[in-house]
Amino acid sequence: MNDLEIAREAKLKPIEEIAKNAGISQKYLEPYGKFKAKVSLDIFKELEKKEDGKLILVSAITPTPAGEGKTTVSIGLSMAFNRIGVKAGAALREPSMGPLFGIKGGATGGGRSQVLPMEDINLHFTGDIHAVSAAHNLLGALIDNHIFRRKKPYIDPRRIKWPRVIDMNDRGLRYIVSGLGGRKNGVPRETNFQITASSEIMAILCLANNYAELKEKIANILIGFTYEGEPVFVRDLNVQGAIAAVLKDALKPNLVQTIENTPVFVHGGPFANIAQGTNSIVATKLALKLFDFVVTEAGFGFDLGAEKYFDIVARYAGFNPAGVVLVATVRALKMHGGKKLKEIEEPDPSAVEKGLVNLEKHLENISKFGMKAVVAINKFTSDTEEEHKIIKEFVESKGFNAFVVDFWGKGGKGGEDIAMFLKEKCQAPIQYKPLYELELPTEKKIEIVAKEIYGSKAIDFTKKAKSDLKRIKELGFDKFPVCIAKTQKSLSDNPKLLGRPKDFLVTVREIKISSGAGFNVPVTGDILLMPGLPKIPAAESIDITDEGEIKGLF
Repeated sequence: MNDLEIAREAKLKPIEEIAKNAGISQKYLEPYGKFKAKVSLDIFKELEKKEDGKLILVSAITPTPAGEGKTTVSIGLSMAFNRIGVKAGAALREPSMGPLFGIKGGATGGGRSQVLPMEDINLHFTGDIHAVSAAHNLLGALIDNHIFRRKKPYIDPRRIKWPRVIDMNDRGLRYIVSGLGGRKNGVPRETNFQITASSEIMAILCLANNYAELKEKIANILIGFTYEGEPVFVRDLNVQGAIAAVLKDALKPNLVQTIENTPVFVHGGPFANIAQGTNSIVATKLALKLFDFVVTEAGFGFDLGAEKYFDIVARYAGFNPAGVVLVATVRALKMHGGKKLKEIEEPDPSAVEKGLVNLEKHLENISKFGMKAVVAINKFTSDTEEEHKIIKEFVESKGFNAFVVDFWGKGGKGGEDIAMFLKEKCQAPIQYKPLYELELPTEKKIEIVAKEIYGSKAIDFTKKAKSDLKRIKELGFDKFPVCIAKTQKSLSDNPKLLGRPKDFLVTVREIKISSGAGFNVPVTGDILLMPGLPKIPAAESIDITDEGEIKGLF
C-alpha cells in the first residue's frame, strides 16, 4: 500500500474531538471542514499561567534524494509518546506546493506515520501559504503604484529589494521585466520571483507572537532606496496594516491529527535552505501549553534548520529544547560513503562505514550548542541488521545513544523505546548555548557558522557581498543573526561534496537584509531562491478521479 492508500484507511476523529482531547475549548476552535481547524489566539489568555511541556527538536544528517524521513520520525515520535502514557503532540511546518508538484511528492510523513487529511494539507490546506503570497504581492503592487504615482519618498526603481512570490517551482519567473505596455501600465524595471516559502512575510508570520508584533515586523521591512540612497521601509508607505490584515487568519495555528489521532499543529512553511526552516512560534508555544512533550522539526540537515533554530528561532522565542533527535538512515550514509542513488538498496556495510563521517559531524555540531542528543536510525526495508549494528556501535563510541525506529511500518509502536528513553532522560529543558553573540560583526557570524558547523576552511566574500556588509553596518542591522542560504545537499556550499568535505571554501555572493524578520540572509554558492522543475516532475503522476479523489500524492 502507498501512503495515500494507508491514509484513506485511517479512522479520523472529528476535529472537535481532537481539540477536546488536546485541551482546546470549543469557543477557540474555527473548523475548516470535518478534520482540520484553526485555533484562535485568544486561547493564550486562558493558558497563560499553565506550565510549559518539554520540547524535543528533530533534525537529520545531510539529506539525500533517497529521503531520510525526518517528518515521518517527528510524527511517529509524537504517537509513540502517547502510546507510553505521555500526553504529547507535534508542531510541524506546512508543505509547499512547489516541491509537491516538482520532485518531493507529499510532505506529511509516510506509511503509518502521517498527519491527516494528507491531500488537504499537501494542497491548499487552510490557505495560509496563499495568504502569505497575497500579502507579499500586495506590497509589491503598492510599491509599483507608489512609483507610478510619484509619491514621496521617491523610490528608485533600480534599487527595489522586494520581489514577487509564488508557491510553485517556476524557473521562468526567476528574472523578469515588469511594467511593459506603455505609460499607463507602470514603470518598466527588472525584477524577479521567489518561492513563497522564502518570502520575508513567511519568516515574519512564523516569528510573530501576535497581531501587534506581526504589524510591527512588517512595518520594518526594507523595500528599497531613494535616488539619494536613503532606505525606504514599509512604514514609510504606511501600508503595514493592510498587509497584516491579509494575514489575519493565517497567523492562527492549524490543528490536525496523526493516523493514530495524536493532535498536531501544522503551521508556517519557511524553507531551511533559504529561511529559518521551522514552524511558527505561536504553534509551538500553544503546543507547549497543552502537552507534556512536544515534538518539533528543523528542516533539512542539522547544519541548516537546527543551527537556525537555535541561533534565530529559539533565541527570539525563548525556547529551550530538552533534547535533540538526529535522524539517520542506512541509505543516506551509503550515499555519503560513495554509493550512487540507484545502488543504495544493495547491502553494503563498508559504504555505511565510509558515510559515518557525515553523521559524526552532525553529532559534533549538536554538542556545540550544549544539547543532549539521541540518534534515530530510520528503518527501511532494504536495511540489514549488520548495517544497523555498524551505526549503533559508532554512535555509542561517540558517547550517544541510538535506536532503530520503524514508524513508517508500525506507527507509534515502531519507536516506543526511543520515546521511553527521551521521557526518562529529557525531563528538564536545557539552557542551550547560541553559536555566536549578536554583538559580533555580520561577517564574523557568517565565518563562525561556516567554520564551526559546515567545517569550511575559509570564507570568500564577493564584491557584491562586501558592499552589502558595508550597507548593513550603515543601516544599523549589524546586530541581527544570520540566516544563511545554502544547499541542503552538502555540508559545504557545493551540492556535489557529500560525506564530510574538508578544506573547502564557502562563497558568499550577496547578503539580503530581512529587517522585518530581524535577520540577514547571506546567499552562498549557487543556491536558488526560486527552484525549477525536474525532467519528470511529480505533477505527471498526480491526478483526480471522476469521483473527486486525488491520486499520485506519494
